[in-house]
Amino acid sequence: MVVGDVTTAVDVLVLGAGPGGYVAAIRAAQLGHRVTLVDQGPPGGTCLNRGCIPLKALLSSTERYYDTQQEELAAMGIAAETVSFDWPRMQAWKQSVVDRLTDGVRRLVAGNHIDYVYGTGWFMNAQEVRVEGEHGSHRFKFDHCILAVGADAAGHPQLPYDGQRVLTPEQALQMQELPETLSIIGDDYIALELATLFGRLGVKVKLFSPGEQILAGCDPTALRLVQSGLRKLGIQAATKTAIEDVTNRPVVTSQGVSPHTAGLHLDAVGVNTSSNGGIDVNAMQQSSAPHILAVGDCTGGRALASVAMKQGKVAAEVLSGQRVQFAPLVTPLVIHTAPEIAMVGYAADEATQAGYTIVSGRFPLAANGRALTLNKDNGLALIVANADDGVLLGATIVGPRAGDLIGQAALAIEMGATLTDLSEILYAHPSLSEVLLESAENALGRAVHILSKG
Repeated sequence: MVVGDVTTAVDVLVLGAGPGGYVAAIRAAQLGHRVTLVDQGPPGGTCLNRGCIPLKALLSSTERYYDTQQEELAAMGIAAETVSFDWPRMQAWKQSVVDRLTDGVRRLVAGNHIDYVYGTGWFMNAQEVRVEGEHGSHRFKFDHCILAVGADAAGHPQLPYDGQRVLTPEQALQMQELPETLSIIGDDYIALELATLFGRLGVKVKLFSPGEQILAGCDPTALRLVQSGLRKLGIQAATKTAIEDVTNRPVVTSQGVSPHTAGLHLDAVGVNTSSNGGIDVNAMQQSSAPHILAVGDCTGGRALASVAMKQGKVAAEVLSGQRVQFAPLVTPLVIHTAPEIAMVGYAADEATQAGYTIVSGRFPLAANGRALTLNKDNGLALIVANADDGVLLGATIVGPRAGDLIGQAALAIEMGATLTDLSEILYAHPSLSEVLLESAENALGRAVHILSKG
């Protein structure tokens, strides 16, 4: 790679190697472009290295530890009286998962002949970017640029992050020692997952929600199951909490993210931003300068890796001349609490407020054979459909592997499936997926394994 003020010409320059960036780079390379990918750290971004994957890894290890201590095991003929946990070894295992995935992404980038440059970039003009890194300064001239620079944890002016007493979610996952008590401020999925993780390890967790409830928009019945699970872990939850009322330390705040766009010199290239600092894009991920596209958290939309990856593919295909858009009907949300909850589309109240006349169905996991054989019967499936034609509008699943099951409901909504369509599919038996069949049949008034409503 040329160093200094000599300019390197590339077809596509991607700034940011998180889920949106590396996926965009790979898709662009697959489509025949010469691609350079720029990031100041390893590929994978916050999600893989400091956020989603580390959190899910620790949730998995703490779930196994917690389950071995429950009385339910005795009923299954299992005695585990001397189980303990080692927090540093948990952290080491988590890091091994991260390292394996990071290496996998690195191999994919290299295998697609993408140049990876370590550094931070900003616009010099509408066709050039300067990148400063450990090996000096690089100057790139591009035909298209994809911005995937992510976002930072949104702080609060009354609780500035200091890395010790006031932590970001990412910093909480890197704590070398477990605190006796931990305050968590937030009502999103990250706050609930952090509370679950540390609650399982015996940390006295207090969860403070600034709003009227945690998980706004969640079906009330499903939410009660999640709240009951939090209480079982000893987690104290309070709503409508003022920031100044949270005095216990350390405290973790999870109140969304702030797009990481400062320092890009967007004004120099005519790229517009919204009121929250996100880059304004159209459905094709193009900014106000059409040859500059943006994907993921830096656009100010929903901070989900699934969204970023899909937008990355769209951006790469758009700059290649394909007629595509980012236009999903629904976006699944999964929260790894105890029990796990997954949602897609409308909850019943939301569908009614949107003007639909609805029909709904539900099925408890306590009537599902597979759930009973797993000894995990605390949950249910809820389904919402348009009463006029039976078209599926939304689903909520609470219970084991809810996040894996919700994909079937998402597919059904995207395909315009009806309750009858769901009821006509043959489901494996015994399986957790049968809860979707049974809830659809309940909505149709012909459930077999529970008494039908009415």
